[in-house]
Amino acid sequence: MVTIFALTVFFIIWRPFGINESIPTSIAAACILLLGIVPFKDVLTIFETVSGASITILSTIVMSIVLESIGFFRWAAINLALKSRGSGVLLFWYIILLCFLMTLFFNNDGSILITTPIIIQTLSLLRLKPAQQVPYLISGALVATAASAPIGVSNLANLIALKIVGLDLNAYATMMFVPSMVGIACIAVLLYVYFKKDIPITFQNHSKPKDLNNLLSEYPTKKLSHPLAAKTLGQENIDWKMFRICIGVVVLTRISFFALAPFGIPTEWPAIIGAILLIMIRWYKKKIGAKDILKKSPWHILLFAFSMYVIIYGLHNVGLTAVIVDELGGAVAKDPFYAIFITGMLLTVLSNVCNNLPSIMIGTFSIKEMGLSLQTMQVAYLANVIGADIGSLILPMGTLATLLWFYTLRQYKIPMNWGKYLRVTLFVIPVSLALSLLSLYVWTTYFVF
Repeated sequence: MVTIFALTVFFIIWRPFGINESIPTSIAAACILLLGIVPFKDVLTIFETVSGASITILSTIVMSIVLESIGFFRWAAINLALKSRGSGVLLFWYIILLCFLMTLFFNNDGSILITTPIIIQTLSLLRLKPAQQVPYLISGALVATAASAPIGVSNLANLIALKIVGLDLNAYATMMFVPSMVGIACIAVLLYVYFKKDIPITFQNHSKPKDLNNLLSEYPTKKLSHPLAAKTLGQENIDWKMFRICIGVVVLTRISFFALAPFGIPTEWPAIIGAILLIMIRWYKKKIGAKDILKKSPWHILLFAFSMYVIIYGLHNVGLTAVIVDELGGAVAKDPFYAIFITGMLLTVLSNVCNNLPSIMIGTFSIKEMGLSLQTMQVAYLANVIGADIGSLILPMGTLATLLWFYTLRQYKIPMNWGKYLRVTLFVIPVSLALSLLSLYVWTTYFVF
């Protein structure tokens, strides 16, 4: 079982011949089911656990594909350049804000796929040199990935684990928003401190939107393998009325996740309705059908989530979680402070060694088996999330979003290596992780419970 798991993680990270991550996980899941490590009778239970979260994320990505087709990303790139007003520092903070909001309104993997081309195109049309682009690219990627922590709907693993521990979105946000925002703010400040000398004070300012639009139209489009790759940036005028309506639908959909949670309505229903509304609005206004949605949507997410859960279920059945419970259960049960720091650090190590998606599931299964009080179990789970969403950023293999970011940079022929990445993350992430975990303890102990 351990061999199957190790090989699966290896192939997810390597991705030979550009295979998507669902292929190695589905092969591993099939082997586990055939070997009887996970009984076939548990398949329906597993599907019910992961399907809602997967459909929510998939619907969110569909919404982003529609926004791409109506010129949202071109608009974002132009406005980044305009609002920075020739200031490299202002551009840095606007990129940080853009990446944070993209993850908040979509999800961390989708945010990386969306924001990385936007940032590259913006920096290129502003004629920044490759060395001057690095602070913006690394900072945007780290913030976009970490920003999945504040709310439960920005990360597939968070959504699945929420269901396991019995938390709803509003309870999660109440306990998690402030501590995770402290960690994200710390990441942003430390990134600025680290890159301060590399960020250009000023750059050539193309002050007119028309000039920027022309530059962006001239910028050569690269062929990317991800589903949100832009094909005709800058070639078509934006329908502003439709643009505002679509943005409104996205915002209302996000709000509905929390507004409907007290009534027991699963997140996938408002997500599906929001995606269908955007497709219908686009068809009505532009007479564009759903062909691009069918082609670009990563339908394999459903298979990936199901297969990964089967793998983790298998590890649970052969005793991996029992080992964690035996070794750490006593210390975790002592006090919420111990629970937060032990589970947070455990998930940081696990995520950087074998990716955060399987790690947060292993951690969640483990804390469920420790016989903890409700308060301790919930804060231990939230510490799991911080370790998986923030602590996992130390190594590129810690998250699929970071691996997607590296892959996108290679497609644009932008030089980036692990050494350059590690020099930044070792300076930024440990301090931000510790501060976020400490904030979780203070916030939940003195203001929530």
